[in-house]
Amino acid sequence: MSFRYFVYISDAKVEMLLQQIDPQALRKRNTEFGVELKVLTAKRGGEAIAGAERTARLERVVRYLTDFGDLGTVEQPGQFFWGMLPLRWGPTVGADGFPMVYFGARTGKTVLGLGGSRAHVFGTPPGADQQVLPIARSMLPSLLEGITRVEGAQAPESVTAATDALRGPAQNMEFIAKRLMDEPGPEGERVLLGSPLYVALVD
Repeated sequence: MSFRYFVYISDAKVEMLLQQIDPQALRKRNTEFGVELKVLTAKRGGEAIAGAERTARLERVVRYLTDFGDLGTVEQPGQFFWGMLPLRWGPTVGADGFPMVYFGARTGKTVLGLGGSRAHVFGTPPGADQQVLPIARSMLPSLLEGITRVEGAQAPESVTAATDALRGPAQNMEFIAKRLMDEPGPEGERVLLGSPLYVALVD
């Protein structure tokens, strides 16, 4: 059995999509949470249930996107796209001075970039990312502000430069991301930029 080791889950995107898939989900979650608080007596037990609920809600959204959503691949992205690739990644401070996390790879003639809030990385202490962005990192203007380090650079050039600047070993990762940009690059390559729903290490 192959396990996924999640390194990033965007709870904000999961909540937004889940409420559209099942409008009763938020009300049901609040009711269940209230019952759980009455039953739980150990903090450790509460954390385990919260973690299990987090991945369960993600899986509901993934199943819906797989069965009914516009889910494509890196080669042929839809509104969302799935991939399993060796990615380089790391937390960083964006060019706009705000923290972020960025994943990237080159595959065939495609330059891939995935960017999001550092707060969604597993293991980030609660409250560690205190700076409030004017616009969420999942929005194209904010993400481009974070990766554009050369004044006047076009968006595809900025994505290519950010991906090529990543250092460290590539790790085999699976992901689903919201497509934000799919355009020709400065040297004829294809440039795909997305905001991940999740990223996980896979064997």
